[in-house]
Amino acid sequence: MEGVVEIDRWPELRDPVLVVALSGWVDAGLAGAGAAAVLGEQLESAASFGRVDLTDLVDLQQTRPSVRLVDGATREITWPVIDLIAGRAGRDVVLCRGPEPSLRWRAFGEELVAMSQRLGVNMMIGLGGMPTLVSHRRPVSVLTTATSRSLAQEVGAWRADYTGPTGAQTALQVALGHAGIAGLGLWAQVPHYVAATPSPPAISALLSRLRELAGVETELTALDGQVDEYLRRVEEGLSERPDVAEMVRNIEANEGSGDIPTGDELASEIERFLRDQG
Repeated sequence: MEGVVEIDRWPELRDPVLVVALSGWVDAGLAGAGAAAVLGEQLESAASFGRVDLTDLVDLQQTRPSVRLVDGATREITWPVIDLIAGRAGRDVVLCRGPEPSLRWRAFGEELVAMSQRLGVNMMIGLGGMPTLVSHRRPVSVLTTATSRSLAQEVGAWRADYTGPTGAQTALQVALGHAGIAGLGLWAQVPHYVAATPSPPAISALLSRLRELAGVETELTALDGQVDEYLRRVEEGLSERPDVAEMVRNIEANEGSGDIPTGDELASEIERFLRDQG
């Protein structure tokens, strides 16, 4: 079977960082996808150099192709792919973004490891969002996973409390770590009651942390107005949902008390809220 990574041409890069955002697993507030979109728009000399064709690697009933009209009549299908883009944002960057594969994760990881080695990647950073019992009125925290304990301790804000099912992005992080390429996962902590809508505060927090840890420069002032508008809309929504407003007050009252819910309790609360919303 043919490889999953297709390269059109190899870019010439110097000590690039690989930034990965794969949708389909957990990405509360579309934090990872949104941060990758902002980064992609701001990359200097951005150029697509390859892709992962997902036609045979995803469940097309879950990750559907899209259709558009050409010349107002002819229908054109766009099949799901993971884009591979090279550019510069204070330093050289390889951006890997798109839907998460459904199949052949090991082959996917092995080929991206080989690609990273060929390009001289010295670090991988994954972007995502986690639904959490926190208040939207507080600054967004970004917790970190890492390929080694020493690296996690070095960057701080280490998340060590999760074991269980995971996504292709984390599997890639582990594969790169085994190949000697340091990997970090940045997870914006998004209030669970707004986890289904795009979160400009979470996007901004991820990009700020990406700058601190990897020197990837992005202009964030354009997000300030979006953050203000987002917070205004959330407050308006709470005024119409007194039950959720009361829950937010309870979350804020328990901050710092040590009365932290377990993972099962958090999952149950998130499932209950999303079920009520549905």
